[in-house]
Amino acid sequence: MPKIVDHQQRKELLAEAAWRVIQQDGLDGLSVRRVADEANLSLGALRHYFDTVDELLAFSMRLVSQRANARIESLSFTGNARVDIEMVIHELIPLDEVRLAEARVWLAFAGKAVSSPAIRALSLEVHEELYSGFRRSIDVLVSAQLVDAGIDVELETKALHAFVDGLVVHCATFPERVPQEQAKRMVSYYLDGLFKS
Repeated sequence: MPKIVDHQQRKELLAEAAWRVIQQDGLDGLSVRRVADEANLSLGALRHYFDTVDELLAFSMRLVSQRANARIESLSFTGNARVDIEMVIHELIPLDEVRLAEARVWLAFAGKAVSSPAIRALSLEVHEELYSGFRRSIDVLVSAQLVDAGIDVELETKALHAFVDGLVVHCATFPERVPQEQAKRMVSYYLDGLFKS
């Protein structure tokens, strides 16, 4: 009886192999052959799923975002806006090895977005998705009157987005300088300034 292959799972395993290559060698070291070797598959098996390194890269980038979204969707929200927004931010920052790997891979993509139109387009897609999530969070806080009346919602959303992006950069680049507990305290400190006293 032939072995049944889960094609989505195989694509994700290849994307994870690509992440490992990117962490070891950077985006410039990424090739379909290198990823096939990392995944212990033949080049032909990899090409069954991805014809080019660009296709593999696009899937790998989207997978980082999908996994973060899946973690957020699986959270047990409390109904307490402060607690809930803090939980969401914690899923976006590298507080464990999995999120650290994702963040480092994402930073490699972000760096390449400056010079690659294809990667820039994908990066912008995720950037807009994050912005929309932060905007919804700020809108909830405004509706619940948990923030000062008359705040500039657009500016507050961009500030929150920039804070989280910056924290990801710091935690992923110098994790020894921003330990997990300190990163959590920074999130609390930021939110203290956002919520009404």
